Amino acid sequence: MMMVGEVNHQRIKTNGIWMHIAEKGTGPLVLLLHGFPEFWFSWRHQITHLADHGYHVVAPDLRGYGDTDSPLSPSSYTVFHIVGDLIGLLDHFGQQQAFVVGIDWGAVAAWHLSLFRPDRVKGVVSLCVPFAPRSPNIKTVQSFTQMFGDGFYISQFQEAGKAEKAFARYDYQTVMKKLLLINKTDQLIAPPGMEIIDYLETPSLLPPWITEEELQVYADKFMESGFTGPLNYYRAMDLNWELLAPWQGSKITVPAKLIVGDKDIGYDCGGTKEYIKGNVFKSLVPDIDVVILDGHHFIQQEKAQQVSDEILSFLSKFSEPK
Repeated sequence: MMMVGEVNHQRIKTNGIWMHIAEKGTGPLVLLLHGFPEFWFSWRHQITHLADHGYHVVAPDLRGYGDTDSPLSPSSYTVFHIVGDLIGLLDHFGQQQAFVVGIDWGAVAAWHLSLFRPDRVKGVVSLCVPFAPRSPNIKTVQSFTQMFGDGFYISQFQEAGKAEKAFARYDYQTVMKKLLLINKTDQLIAPPGMEIIDYLETPSLLPPWITEEELQVYADKFMESGFTGPLNYYRAMDLNWELLAPWQGSKITVPAKLIVGDKDIGYDCGGTKEYIKGNVFKSLVPDIDVVILDGHHFIQQEKAQQVSDEILSFLSKFSEPK
């Protein structure tokens, strides 16, 4: 198992919650924002690499995850809450601006921090998730269900307690294997009458980018913190849609980079590939550099060195590391 040496851990009061962070290094501030189902540990490779190259790297457990507070209500997990948590982090460190790097839900948070407070963001790097415009006519979950049916994982995650109950049929190590080691390239849609966690396979062999010991770190942490907080991000999606109406058509004005694995879930079949290469995305994020790598969804772990190098090349354009 790869240990992350000399990482400082602390809990910070921000936006009304206690947030756990892992940090290392000195220099310009870089926030690393994890996705589902992860926590700060997912950035173990990038933390050391970026710190060694002259950056102050801070990887929080986002609200609902790890050792950060986990409010019970889904209405406490809007993008405004998440962005508020991050602004509090910047204020705690006395930094007017930071670089923000996010994957999956962390990418959604990074995009919205850049959208709401471009004055606080030097540049944004998104892994896997392009900035997506708000639909003017249809709520987010409804649109997914219309496109992919009731078996679509996001649709299945909506009912309070249902997915948690399904996950509980398995030990935590198995749940993490099912969720982190997905090698499907099509959309995650369970057959009728089946829960998505039952539909996902448990691989018998691990890919080379993760060990049993590392998977156990995830399993142990989620055994402590549970899945309700993480699932509440999905349960707040329609509330986000309502609250984001004033930003309809708004653009991301900060410098941006998007890194996507060509075997990511839904990249080929969900319209993502066409969207990234089309004009709408470029019009919403004018200052964007797109990099397609050979890899799956958790690409910061699977292609750790490549992703670290891509992030570093972006940061170095806009900063003079100490």
